[in-house]
Amino acid sequence: MSSTQAAIGKPLIGISTYVEPSASWRAWEMPAVLLPTPYIRMVQASGGIAVMLPPDKPAAAWATVAGLDGIVIAGGPDVDPERYGATRDLRTDPPASDRDAWELALIAAALALKTPLLGICRGMQLINVAFGGTLVQHLEGHGHGVAGMYSSHPVSPVDGTLYHSLVPETTAVATYHHQAVDRLGAGLRASAHAGDGTIEAVEAIEGREVPWIMGVQWHPEMGTDRRVVAALLRATAEEARRPQLVS
Repeated sequence: MSSTQAAIGKPLIGISTYVEPSASWRAWEMPAVLLPTPYIRMVQASGGIAVMLPPDKPAAAWATVAGLDGIVIAGGPDVDPERYGATRDLRTDPPASDRDAWELALIAAALALKTPLLGICRGMQLINVAFGGTLVQHLEGHGHGVAGMYSSHPVSPVDGTLYHSLVPETTAVATYHHQAVDRLGAGLRASAHAGDGTIEAVEAIEGREVPWIMGVQWHPEMGTDRRVVAALLRATAEEARRPQLVS
């Protein structure tokens, strides 16, 4: 439990961000750390305090996560195929090497510190890669439509999963992506699918050795369904109450 959660009863949720090399606002044009506002509003509306995590050296991830109650890995560009041993498809985004390294370090620190973790779109894909999985580099006409506009399609839960316990019905979700999970990483299971079988949610297989981990392919920050994010916040409280084993 962070000192903030202990003091005011609200979990401190870190959200990964990215550097835009040429951002413009008012009279200024310079590099800026960015995060779309809906991510912040999503955490706040669910009862948490949102903290933006700018890219840093991977060595800083442990200290960063240690001061937080939960982590959200946000959406963004494609994961570098070198991270999962694949040859780059011509339709795959240019590598975002610094962001990949930083967010993989955040995921590793969350696992080590048993900090609840939610991955959104790219974030889900990166969790799968962190667990040794691979990605489909291009899904033709799948959720990646007009630039800057989200599509919508139904997602169905897998019986018996954590996600199914949170969202037991098929729901329409906001989506914008062209990559997806291919081979699942060891220790993960699929917990929701699109109609064509594409994996739309993953979660950690239960066990005390891992914290609460879930990834969703869609963008919950663009909708009003807060059930997954609310579960992340509940997990921070449950983790704080769990007895800590002393080696």
